[in-house]
Amino acid sequence: MLAALLLAIVLAAVWLSFEIARTKRIRDLNAADSYSLAASGLSNAAAEVTNGVPDWTNNMAWIPPGTFWMGSDDGQPDEKPLHQVTVDGFWMDRTEVTNEQFEKFVRARGYVTIAERKPDPKDFPGVPAEKLVPGSVVFTAPSLAELNRERAGEGLDKLNEIPLDDHFLWWRYVPGANWRHPDGPQSDINGREKLPVVHIAWDDAVAYCRWAGKRLPTEAEWEYAARGGLDRQPYVWGNEQKPGGKWLANIWQGRFPAENTTEDGFKTASPVGTFPANGFGLYDMAGNVWEWCADWYLPDYYAHAPSKNPRGPETSFDPNEPGVMKRVQRGGSYLCSDLYCIGYRPSARMKSSPDTGLSHTGFRCVRDAPAPKS
Repeated sequence: MLAALLLAIVLAAVWLSFEIARTKRIRDLNAADSYSLAASGLSNAAAEVTNGVPDWTNNMAWIPPGTFWMGSDDGQPDEKPLHQVTVDGFWMDRTEVTNEQFEKFVRARGYVTIAERKPDPKDFPGVPAEKLVPGSVVFTAPSLAELNRERAGEGLDKLNEIPLDDHFLWWRYVPGANWRHPDGPQSDINGREKLPVVHIAWDDAVAYCRWAGKRLPTEAEWEYAARGGLDRQPYVWGNEQKPGGKWLANIWQGRFPAENTTEDGFKTASPVGTFPANGFGLYDMAGNVWEWCADWYLPDYYAHAPSKNPRGPETSFDPNEPGVMKRVQRGGSYLCSDLYCIGYRPSARMKSSPDTGLSHTGFRCVRDAPAPKS
């Protein structure tokens, strides 16, 4: 018991030091500077064209320009106010980037993700060197019985259910966890080739996009594409949560975070494209894994955002973690529950620091190019 407590304290200290160090590294970054085809050295004009459609559009969908209502009057405070936004047309990956796609990038560039890199001792003063090992944060369903045994040993009252106000109860730092080993060093991606790649930090996603000649979507582009032409609807498929009694996304059913009834058929991530596409032909825009966007996160950005092609603010602030710069994530994941985050709604917003990847964090890419010829 004492050893477990000491380990938890050390890991918490590592995590806190990590948050401080990351803020120093990313404070001066600017989203707008990271996303242009010109910077990648690629040219739309150079793309080969077949039947009026460039060859690079394989597995990408054309998202036509349009105006939509962004946000929600019924959602969380950072989803307000509901406001009209106009975006230009763009191409978007039909699915989240998969393990096999990401592996091609890694082999081509020899890229090493942030979760695979050993933390720099200079960024973690006071942390024992043996604790500075590569790894990532993995969801681990907590046990109420085990939690109560620990509480009894500490002289605390018994709980009737797992509290939802302490996410440290179900998230743990696992040495050796990364995109190749999503559940920890004893796991691998054999048989998971079609699953979305996870444990991807924003910086990792940007590196992949540059290699592919693409970029991350802006938050406005993401929500517009997710809605698939359905304006002001609570779900990407319409206004009913379970049309015909059927789940249309991979999310959590049951009492979060300990009981998942898997009514949708999946306990963790599902192969991309398992659930029906939206009106634009995009898959998994609700649930499965969270997807990175280009924008910095501000909770009140909508109140003063431009109405045409908003690119996000030039800085970031999260009132829950002041001082930690964060980027936007969208779409929810297989962990989203109506009892907790409800993040699978198209208007729902999430945020995380750019150098953090978790076991339910992935991405998809977009590209600026002309519309397909009719």
